[in-house]
Amino acid sequence: MDKKLIKTIFNTSKLPVIEFGLQDISREAQKVTGKLSISGVQPKLSVKLDRRNNSLISVPKGGEYILKPQTSAFSNIPENEQCCMDIAAEFKIDVPPHCLLRLNDGSWAYIIKRFDRDSGRKIHQEEFAQILALGDKYKGSVEQIGRKLNDISSAPGYDKQLFFERVVFSFIIGNGDAHLKNYSIAHKDKETIRLTPVYDIICSKLVIPDEDDSALTINGKKNKLKREDFDKLAEYLNVPIKIRYETFEKKLNLMEAIIANSKIAREAQGKFVDIIKERLSRLNLAEC
Repeated sequence: MDKKLIKTIFNTSKLPVIEFGLQDISREAQKVTGKLSISGVQPKLSVKLDRRNNSLISVPKGGEYILKPQTSAFSNIPENEQCCMDIAAEFKIDVPPHCLLRLNDGSWAYIIKRFDRDSGRKIHQEEFAQILALGDKYKGSVEQIGRKLNDISSAPGYDKQLFFERVVFSFIIGNGDAHLKNYSIAHKDKETIRLTPVYDIICSKLVIPDEDDSALTINGKKNKLKREDFDKLAEYLNVPIKIRYETFEKKLNLMEAIIANSKIAREAQGKFVDIIKERLSRLNLAEC
């Protein structure tokens, strides 16, 4: 891993080690919380850097990072998320520092730096299932999020543009699992309430081929989404025509290169590219 990236993520010059393996994840989670924290089927572990030993250790409080290991239900999820976040970063979408690290059994785990912490201070954060008071994270629409974002953001016009960009990005990469809990706001101070960086972004269609196009309705639909549906959303959010899709135009080659250099299995890489090509076609975006 590049030394600059190591410094950015861990503020150290040497890549940390992880002294437990995949089979130890449940025990590590239970040790610090009393139960396994699961989002869907993927376990997550709160970890921090033990600078004396340069190792990541699980902790009940004061975690600096979230660790996501492999899951038995779906293959290559850490590699998938890493790749999708790398693509988002290339598109200048706000992403937290992240990387892949190997557990002591050699399996990959995805590591993301927590963005709800600032020099040990906890930043108040709310996801939109809470904000909209909806118990089912798969109920509701992206328009509801946009409407509420307009009401509560301290920079509503800009945040709605960022939100639209993220909705389009999720569609392009085949992320059909962007639900209400995958969009959040952060109260950085009394005057600053903004959309948080992106998180939990994967190409879910790689592992669930018959999944809906979108977890939340867009223009009243979850499937067979086309350019006109996103145009209607953009109009609803007052996103100027000129900037709606410019981030994604003529970017297929860039996405293909990132996927080819990822840790995703070769066969899955080809399927991922095919998903992107099909989504770009539906959006009437140039492929090259």
